[in-house]
Amino acid sequence: MPPAQTTNLFLLQDLQDVNRTGQLAESDLGALQAVANWIKTFVARPHKDLGRAGTVCPFVPGSLERKVLWLAPEQIAGRGEPDVLELVSGYKRLFLQTQPTGGDDADYKVIVVVFTDLSADRAQGVFDDVLQHLAAPSYAGDGILFGPYYEGNEGTAVYNSRFRPFQSPVPFLFVRQGVISDWKFFLDNDEWLNLWARRYGESAVQALAEELRRTNWRQLG
Repeated sequence: MPPAQTTNLFLLQDLQDVNRTGQLAESDLGALQAVANWIKTFVARPHKDLGRAGTVCPFVPGSLERKVLWLAPEQIAGRGEPDVLELVSGYKRLFLQTQPTGGDDADYKVIVVVFTDLSADRAQGVFDDVLQHLAAPSYAGDGILFGPYYEGNEGTAVYNSRFRPFQSPVPFLFVRQGVISDWKFFLDNDEWLNLWARRYGESAVQALAEELRRTNWRQLG
């Protein structure tokens, strides 16, 4: 399978430029437009059920402003698990190579791999297979996180267990740099919390201490 190419990466505004999208299949373009619209109207906006102030994803507005959020269309019908695994591995390598590779702006960089021909009912199985092989080693080695989104994803928001923000109109995996505040997603998983603690060391202790100081933890005992 050929490696992922930067020419396959589209900023949201690129989707309005026929010179950029002219070679895309109509189904691929439609899928990218659906995800782009969902990002703009849901992910990058506040929501009453989120359980905290701010936008559904606190980083996406900054990613859009810096023009470091890209969509990439992929069709995987007929491909076996090894091919899909190599495809996603290719996007991890591409992510690491794509500018910016350092500084604060790198924390906002995101590649959204949109699986344009993957049905929602198959998405969980496909993504589970890929992440079983890639997720922990990628985070331990490079600090890279993958996030699965698809209709029917039962994952819940950190501050409201009844709110399910990971249900996108088309299945996709995001690839992004981990940040220290990700511990909130790892609290119920000892393996991942340990990976996070090893990655951030003393800074991890400080992050947890700052969070405790903002709570009335002395009254919880």
